[in-house]
Amino acid sequence: MVNSRDEKITRAIATVVMSFLAICALLPFILLIIASFTDNGVAVREGYSFFPSQFSLSAYQYLAQQWSMLGKGYLMTIVVTVLGTTIGLTITSMLAYALTVPGLPGRKVMSFMIILSMLFHGGIVASYYVYSNLIHIKDTIWALVMPGMLMSAFNIILMRNFFSSSISSELMESARIDGAGEIKIFAKIVIPLSVPILATVGLMQAVGYWNEWTNGMYYLTKRNGSQYYTIQLILNQLNEDIQFLSSNAAQMGLVVDTSNLPTTTMRMAVAVVAILPLLIAYPFFQKYFVKGITLGAVKG
Repeated sequence: MVNSRDEKITRAIATVVMSFLAICALLPFILLIIASFTDNGVAVREGYSFFPSQFSLSAYQYLAQQWSMLGKGYLMTIVVTVLGTTIGLTITSMLAYALTVPGLPGRKVMSFMIILSMLFHGGIVASYYVYSNLIHIKDTIWALVMPGMLMSAFNIILMRNFFSSSISSELMESARIDGAGEIKIFAKIVIPLSVPILATVGLMQAVGYWNEWTNGMYYLTKRNGSQYYTIQLILNQLNEDIQFLSSNAAQMGLVVDTSNLPTTTMRMAVAVVAILPLLIAYPFFQKYFVKGITLGAVKG
């Protein structure tokens, strides 16, 4: 009875603590959404508030006027995210499985190189030179796909540990005795049993691709690469254009009604538009995400 009571108290405390942390995590998103619907003048005078004195749709109306461009950006973002996540997840899972194959020549060397890549990085200059002058991805769709596709050491280790600790080695050994090759074992046994870790790593890669804009800034030019702009690049460009008009219209002698431009709330609307698809998709992957992280973190 004592143990049962202590367990109930522990669960109650854990529930309170986790509920508090969950609220702390949700409040910024709620404030972000409310601020995007706040009148720009009120936001400038009073700041952001959970209970603004005046609401407005001006920020979203401005985005709706740019929807022909935003729609293309969303389509490009979906293409880049699906393409990069699919290829990256395939490469990552194949390498992680190879590191679990007993007796594989060079396995220790590959593991060392992967760990080394977590400690040292070539830097932006070296990466830019390789991608631009050697691989020639500048002003192509691969400028948005390839830099993130070439694997993450953390994801490889996470997936390798999952394969080692959660998939029975006796099952794979039995398949080898029956004559199955490593490719067949990987496709018919490992992949079907690895849905949690695949969903976990895939979700992290997809979020990275969806939110990525620095690669576009590095490798896409407005003259030749603007057709590959993703939603993040387009929204960032819109934000910069509004800031430019607001600060320089008078100096340039332009007749622009900058008072109606939602410069402050525009930033909030930009963030809402950018993160909304991720917020919708995340609940469908949450159960796999928790299980994959838990099992993948166990050393195999």
